[in-house]
Amino acid sequence: MGERRTLDVDEVLKRQESGELKRRLRGRDLVGFGVGIIIGTGIFTLAGVEAKTHAGPSVTLSFVIGAVVAGLAALCYAELASSVPTAGSAYTYAFATLGEIFAWIIGWDLLLEFALGAAVVSRSWSGYLANLLGLSPEWFGEDATVNVGAVLIIAVLTVVAVVGIKESSWLTNLLVLVKVAVCVLILAVGVFFVKGSNLTPFVPTAQPPSGSSSALHQPVVQAALGLEQSVYGIAGMVTAAAVVFFAYTGFEALANLGEETINPRKDLRVGILGALAVCAVLYIGVSIVLTGMVHYTDIDSGAPLADAFDRVGQHWVGALISLGAVTGLTSVMMVELVTIGRIGFAMGRDGLLPKAIGTAHPRWGTPHRMTIGGAALIAVLAAFVPISALADMVSIGALSAMIIVAVAVPVLRKRRPDLKRPFTVPFSPVLPIITALACFYLTLNLDVMTWIRFAAWLVIGLLIYFFYGRKHSRFAK
Repeated sequence: MGERRTLDVDEVLKRQESGELKRRLRGRDLVGFGVGIIIGTGIFTLAGVEAKTHAGPSVTLSFVIGAVVAGLAALCYAELASSVPTAGSAYTYAFATLGEIFAWIIGWDLLLEFALGAAVVSRSWSGYLANLLGLSPEWFGEDATVNVGAVLIIAVLTVVAVVGIKESSWLTNLLVLVKVAVCVLILAVGVFFVKGSNLTPFVPTAQPPSGSSSALHQPVVQAALGLEQSVYGIAGMVTAAAVVFFAYTGFEALANLGEETINPRKDLRVGILGALAVCAVLYIGVSIVLTGMVHYTDIDSGAPLADAFDRVGQHWVGALISLGAVTGLTSVMMVELVTIGRIGFAMGRDGLLPKAIGTAHPRWGTPHRMTIGGAALIAVLAAFVPISALADMVSIGALSAMIIVAVAVPVLRKRRPDLKRPFTVPFSPVLPIITALACFYLTLNLDVMTWIRFAAWLVIGLLIYFFYGRKHSRFAK
């Protein structure tokens, strides 16, 4: 694409001072946002599902693997976010290092990740609310023809996201306090019901799945090598790691708030690394307690944590877990809606999407058009498309974005060695290269069908870019 299609870093830095987006967030707000988006479906659902279907008690190690890879990626995000604080995060980093077409791909990729993530979580929220309040499954939960509950929660949270970023952070921080308290309760009470026999063997013996399995639903690495799909064992643990990586996605959303943070060069790295550390500790602790309370073959796939406490007679804890799930999933959707607005805002400002999207509301200082448009798409998906058809795409979208961010770190260092970097990734370029390879390896453990859907999404995105974005880009004139 040539140098002409690469954003100048100094121009990106000048954008922060435009004042179009209001600076109202501090480090503690960013940690709250981070924990708010990370802790959700992963801790309330995926831990149990992956323990039962792939990893057994070693799902704890799956979460450790996911935490290590996410931590490496977080270091790369922290360097770029503190050096080039901007509303576009990975999209803008790619634009300033690799060029416009890579920026479009990553922006398109991030929109996929957060839109599908919000749709998945809204349907989960609807189901938990129905379970907690005894609501009709005709309108709430996965059996509903039209999931009205999911649409309603998206509508309410969209209003909050449009009214203001500070109001969004207040609501998110309140919800985070509730769900972190529930996680601590799970650990404090559940540890007394852990049985060593349930944790043995810690890595169950590998075995083929029951029934035949289509090659399209095998992990890519196994299908490519002609290996039989395995359940449990080391292969099962790594496959579970690729899936539960979904649970760590979201910390990268904080990098989109650079233009709304009072002291972005300091607070962004505090928010990103702090939120990830808190969530990793809670995930690992809860997965140990869950698999210690219930034998992995008996874990309930729908509400694993609530069911585990019901089995040991602690029904009051199960009820509080359902409440924690409802509040936890609410905060996830809140941050995802905020993030979609900022990504679209950055892309519209550069002309790759309609210019009207790249403007903020004159009173509220939020990218209202993109937030509302993204919410409308999410509501349609949440109303009609089952969770199983949405969830598989989120991890591959996040991992792909992290690969480009890891590559951008050494590229930007070479192009702009003079740039002020309040935080630097140690051992660059070795650590960023390891990060990119680790993320790519996890994508190979996702099934073939996920890759096919992802490729289709990229093709659609490239068609939009070449027929609209490239012609209307700021660099087109």
